[in-house]
Order: sequence, then C-alpha cells, then structure tokens
Amino acid sequence: MAKKGKENRVQVILECTEMKESGLPGTSRYITTKNRKNTPNRLELKKYNPILKKYTLHKEIK
Repeated sequence: MAKKGKENRVQVILECTEMKESGLPGTSRYITTKNRKNTPNRLELKKYNPILKKYTLHKEIK
C-alpha cells in the first residue's frame, strides 16, 4: 500500500542564470522532476539555451 502524505518526487523549474544577467529579452526555462529525499538542495544543471545558442547553467527557482 502506498504511503500517504508528502510525495518524494516533485516538479521543479530550472531557469537560465546567464540570460538573467545579460539583460536580453526572453527566458530559457525547463521543467523536470527531482527526488526531494535524495536532493534536498536546489538543483543546478547545464542545459541548452536556444536564445544564446549554447549550454548554460540553469538553477532551480521556487
């Protein structure tokens, strides 16, 4: 039987950090999931930014 209460896997939004700093219009965002139990801190991944046309650091936003 499944446990009731908080789910371990949650959806998070990743937003490009370089796009914010550059001041250019638009944002690069990705939606993914993470296991809250294994990764309690904010997630940081290198993802492709189609506006800048390169791989950049994307951080989890609330």
